[in-house]
Amino acid sequence: MALTIAVAGATGFVGRRLCAQLRDEGHAVVGLGRTVDDGVERDGVLWRRVDLFSLLQCERALVGVDVVVYLVHSMLPSARLTQASFEDMDLILADNMARAAAHAGVDRIVYLGGLVPPGEALSRHLASRREVEDALGAHGVAVTTLRAGLVIGPQGSSFQILERLVRRLPVLALPRWTRQACQPIAVDDVLDLIVAVVGTGVARGQAVDVGGPTVLTYRELLVQTAAAIGVSRRFIDLPTGSPILSELWVSGVTGQPRSLTGPLIQSLDHSMVVGDRSVQASLGIIGADVPQALRQALSGHTRSTPVAVPRPATPPPRAQGVRSVQRMQLPPGRDALWAATTYLAWLPQFLHPLVRTVSTRQTHRVQVRGLPLTLLELSLSRERSTSDRALLYVTGGVLARDQQPVRGRLELRTVGDGRTLLAAIHDFEPSLPWPVYLSTQAQAHLVVMNGFRRHLAALATAGAPSSGPAAGAGDGAG
Repeated sequence: MALTIAVAGATGFVGRRLCAQLRDEGHAVVGLGRTVDDGVERDGVLWRRVDLFSLLQCERALVGVDVVVYLVHSMLPSARLTQASFEDMDLILADNMARAAAHAGVDRIVYLGGLVPPGEALSRHLASRREVEDALGAHGVAVTTLRAGLVIGPQGSSFQILERLVRRLPVLALPRWTRQACQPIAVDDVLDLIVAVVGTGVARGQAVDVGGPTVLTYRELLVQTAAAIGVSRRFIDLPTGSPILSELWVSGVTGQPRSLTGPLIQSLDHSMVVGDRSVQASLGIIGADVPQALRQALSGHTRSTPVAVPRPATPPPRAQGVRSVQRMQLPPGRDALWAATTYLAWLPQFLHPLVRTVSTRQTHRVQVRGLPLTLLELSLSRERSTSDRALLYVTGGVLARDQQPVRGRLELRTVGDGRTLLAAIHDFEPSLPWPVYLSTQAQAHLVVMNGFRRHLAALATAGAPSSGPAAGAGDGAG
């Protein structure tokens, strides 16, 4: 049966090939990307421009979609200033997709995640992959998760790191983590599995492990990579190995940023072997062995020719704004609207005697105490706010640059069990000169958020008092 399938992460090395393969299977494919030419059809794919940090844009992008394939992983900064861990950015992106999918009536989400070693304390990277699984299924849409380890394919970040290490170093000093076992999978096999799961509905609502037929250590994988490239390398086993030194070593040699290599290196201290390949076997996709996968990746060719991504004639402007995502815990029985009201009431107390908050039915103004000077004006969007997500737009103030059509916004949302609160600022454009902003307002924001985190923790211990409702209006990019 032909379906309408949206691919989130369609401009990546897996996504472009997946779009082509889904199209060739007869499906209507919608490619989602932040820098694509909106509404253009190219190579049989309809492209929709979407900032996945915007729930409103996600909802609009999924209109008419039956299945979402989620390939998103936010490991790199997404704004001129990013004050957020990759875990928190991944969580808010997954929550947006889950909410938008439920709003659009999407039947199911297929997610390419990471292997989860049983009975071990997970690295930050693997724990985040597991958290994303839960977030995608938290709003009622069925999720199928394909958990894969290292994907071997051209332009893949993990494979590029592997290849560059072997190409650039005649002698490789191998830390202890290189003796861990892994079970890589070729990108062609990943594509076949996703297409099969989308088309058949197999493993609906389940998380299944997928991998190639070969189990080997990372050391053996490096040796086989050298053989596939055709170079002679000397490998020296070290008795130990500091993760930090490994991050510096890998980042320095490969040229990849530590924000990417760090979490990946930390995950390599686990044995990444598939637990059960029964679903994969039932689909008849056993997979290529490592030598074959390496040859395909090094040749730059896969079975599916990647679709072309239509870029707008005028490229989108370079990210100039600020993104900040802070995680905190709510007291029992409280929600996001309560958190917004509590924040606005707590802020002048925390910053006393410097500021006060003046609230009307429409707006909340943070002002300098004793002066008619508004630092920031926030307006709650009634149309876009719910009990589990309060959305306030930045609508004025001397510290904010006037923004149109996309406005800066502050949102407080609950995720997971309802106790975790994400306080996030998106698309905020400061009016201060950038160096001044970085050393003043940006630092003050972190101090305020850390203070509010401690305030919520204290309320949870003491028993939180009730607060009145927040008020306001507005609509925009949220």
